[in-house]
Amino acid sequence: MDELMAVAERYGRFARLEAPGRSALYAEWAVGVAADDAVQEVLARIPAARRQPPLVFALTRLLGAPEGSFGEWRDWVLTHADALVSAAAVRALQTNEPLRCAALLPALATVPGPIALIELGASAGLCLLPDRYSYRYTRADASPLRLDPAAGVSAVVLESSVSGNPPVRMPEILFRAGIDLLPLDPADVGDRAFLRALVWPGERDRERRVGAALDLARAEGVRVEQADAGDPAVIDRLIRAVPDGVTAVVSTLGLMPHLPRRSREGLIGSIASAGGTWISLDPAGAHERWTREVDPGEGRFVLHRDGAPLAYADPLGASVEWLAG
Repeated sequence: MDELMAVAERYGRFARLEAPGRSALYAEWAVGVAADDAVQEVLARIPAARRQPPLVFALTRLLGAPEGSFGEWRDWVLTHADALVSAAAVRALQTNEPLRCAALLPALATVPGPIALIELGASAGLCLLPDRYSYRYTRADASPLRLDPAAGVSAVVLESSVSGNPPVRMPEILFRAGIDLLPLDPADVGDRAFLRALVWPGERDRERRVGAALDLARAEGVRVEQADAGDPAVIDRLIRAVPDGVTAVVSTLGLMPHLPRRSREGLIGSIASAGGTWISLDPAGAHERWTREVDPGEGRFVLHRDGAPLAYADPLGASVEWLAG
């Protein structure tokens, strides 16, 4: 398949399967790209690993593209092709959705003792602060579950629908660390603008949530180290830094699909060898470490601890179906 065909296929698939129901604007742009040779030629100049529609669309908006019709966006892309290609050389898809903590929280409740939370692929570290957020879990068959930090209602309130009986309590986090190949700084103006641009047009609640979480991460002094999670020495060093009597929890929320399969298996092995507890939110086909068969259904991921399924969840944490047993 040549590069133009690869671009057309990728954007056509995005228009059919991913954009509907989330962003009519992105759906229109993707349909247009799939049928436009000139735009495909520009996007083919971007390495395939940086050519994802959400990243390309976010970069164009960050650089000033109008949020209008495909024709308007097309004209901007053709005029600013070099700037777009250059931006894609230094930015990667780093969706940092704090709402994923609504799925992470009950998983952390299954871990005994105080916790050292280590996130791989942490972006700006917004999912390193589950104990600093407020939670509002709605249930169809029972009263809502409300949980706030000891200091009171957080500026970041995470709303998620749940079914089943998830354990819900604030974790005691005594140590936290994050690593990323391209870490983002919640205090940096450019990084903040980029993360906000990754929010799809029309997702106003999400935009407010990400903005508030960035403010909180900046106030908390969250820092993410630049390192390669695929390096076993990095994982071993992070886990060895955990104080005695504290359980090392390594989270990979949505990271696995972005890694080559061989790298995934090596990373999982490194976590186990270093003695960490692994909590992740993954598609069913992301690896073969499941302790039993999983069937989350279309559009959902599996929340698990060391391969043992705990729940089926929306990839961004908007819903959690806690599994019996």
